[in-house]
Amino acid sequence: MDGSAPFGPSGAAPAGTTPSGTAPAGIGADIRALRRSRGATLAATAGALDRSVGWLSQVERGLSEPSIDDLRRIARRFAVPLGFFFRNDDAPEDERGHVVRAAHRRSLGNAVAGLTEELLSPDIGGAFESFRSTFAPGAALAEPQTRETEEAGYVVSGTLDLWVGERHFRLAAGDSFRFAGEPYRWANPGAAETVVIWTIAPPVY
Repeated sequence: MDGSAPFGPSGAAPAGTTPSGTAPAGIGADIRALRRSRGATLAATAGALDRSVGWLSQVERGLSEPSIDDLRRIARRFAVPLGFFFRNDDAPEDERGHVVRAAHRRSLGNAVAGLTEELLSPDIGGAFESFRSTFAPGAALAEPQTRETEEAGYVVSGTLDLWVGERHFRLAAGDSFRFAGEPYRWANPGAAETVVIWTIAPPVY
């Protein structure tokens, strides 16, 4: 997929962090390992990402949650796919490739950026990938995105505004959708989180 194209349903979510101490386990350590394996300093890496050294240090220590856009820039910087951060190394050997336990799913993104995504598929291989996408109240993909995929979703809770081409749909819990190769954008118009199971083929991560 083209580097400028969106990942997951997210498109280009705004960057942001939430100091919480509850960042997804292992992501900060993965970023630190990538940086050190390339012999890059905190200062050089932070500068290349247009971020502060303090921010990067907090991310590496698991004290701040990078947005999906932040992770996309880090992945590009170190020439790895964004899906690198979805690895499920904690899964038992006999379950890998088949089962994803709820407690072991990695969550990428944060509420400040408007979108958090969990990979439901056992890995990023195969013909499709499925995510549990949580849209924060008021979050929106402002500009339409188009990609060569077929996508489908099921609204678990909340409300989702979905534009496909010139058509607008307001979806509620229990509604579902599908589109393929058409410009789309989304918004959460409600005061509560919206949760959508989103499937994409072929995989874009």
